[in-house]
This record gives sequence, C-alpha cells and structure tokens, in this order.
Amino acid sequence: MEKIIITIDGWSSCGKSTLAKQLAKQLGYVYVDSGAMYRAITLYFLRNHIDWENHEKVLDALKEITIEFHFNKQSQQSDIYLNGEDVEYHIRDMIVADKVSDVATIKEVREFAVKQQQKMGRKKGIVMDGRDIGTTVFPHAELKLFMTADISIRVERRFKEMYEKNPNVTIEEVKNNLEMRDYIDSNREISPLRKADDAIVLDNSNLTMEEQLKLALTFLKEKS
Repeated sequence: MEKIIITIDGWSSCGKSTLAKQLAKQLGYVYVDSGAMYRAITLYFLRNHIDWENHEKVLDALKEITIEFHFNKQSQQSDIYLNGEDVEYHIRDMIVADKVSDVATIKEVREFAVKQQQKMGRKKGIVMDGRDIGTTVFPHAELKLFMTADISIRVERRFKEMYEKNPNVTIEEVKNNLEMRDYIDSNREISPLRKADDAIVLDNSNLTMEEQLKLALTFLKEKS
C-alpha cells in the first residue's frame, strides 16, 4: 500500500498520542507528537526566562531551538530532543502543562513548529497528532481523525498520567488545567482547534486501546 499522511486532532487527554503510536507501529510509519514540540519550546522558554509576550525575545529564542525525535530502543517509542537533550520526561511536568497553551498561541511559535512538521511529512508514511494537524499542517492528508471523549474520562486519564510523575497533584488541578487548555486551544486566533470538514470523528470514551485501533484501521481501509 502506498504510504500516506494520517492526522489525529482533538481535545487534550483524548488518547491522540496513544492511537497515533498504535497506528505508526502497526503500519511501520513515523510517529510525530506535535504537542511535544510545543511543550519542548515552552520548556526552553521557562528554563531561559524568555518573556514570550516580547516579540523580539521570542524570535531570538526560536533561532536557538533545535527539535528532533529519536527512537528509544528501551521504550520502543520516539523521544523528543531539545538542543540535543532528551526532554521527554521534563516536558510532561505540570509547570510546562500550565503554560504550553499560552506559548502555542504565539504566531511565531506556531509558524516555527508548522514548518518543522511539514518538513517531517514530505516523505509521507507519517502519523502526527495535535490540534491543527488536519486543518493547518496537512490540510490535504489522506486520512484525518478527530478524537473526542467525555470530559470526566479525560480528567481521570490525565490525573493518572500526572500522578505517576507528581503524587502531590490533585484531580481539581488537573480538571482546571484541562478546561483552561480546551478554552485556549479552541479560542486562539491562530490555528484554533476545530474538526476539519473531511475528518472522521472517533469518540473513544468507552473504547479500549485495542478497540480504538481496530476502528481507526477500519477507517483507513475504507479510505484506501
């Protein structure tokens, strides 16, 4: 089968990355976590005390950022590297999670990330998840999925993920963070989160990981 581009957009904690990794592994495709790219940029800004409301400071900072994905043999997944450092663990911190939506609204940041993402997709055979992949990054992708899930289920999923890294986190903090990110992502001026007209909705509120993969593969078969 000829390789294609698969985009997966949707709300936070809908399992976009999980499904994207499943599909990439099943199809032998490259998986790119676009959200991790924005988190890495946010991490750089925080570490270097960059005032992201200052246009010139942002432009100067972006010139110093190199983002790459390298396959981790131990985890069998791709880790994100910021200027040569594996920051896969650091970008999942709550401090980064609280600020990433703000950073992702910046026009220059999005242009920087989108350019990198489009470069990664030139050879096709790629699965990429995020907020604007099917609408802005790859508007002509052959298969577009839009994932959603009940808010209570999303909060529970994110809480379990965060608790492993920070046992002090509360479910209220996680719920507030998700609601804030949903609002910012869907109301930002540049590339807001929305379903592409030709995207297929996948609600995985009551699906297992195996069931959502099977459903996505069915959509892929129908498209081919």
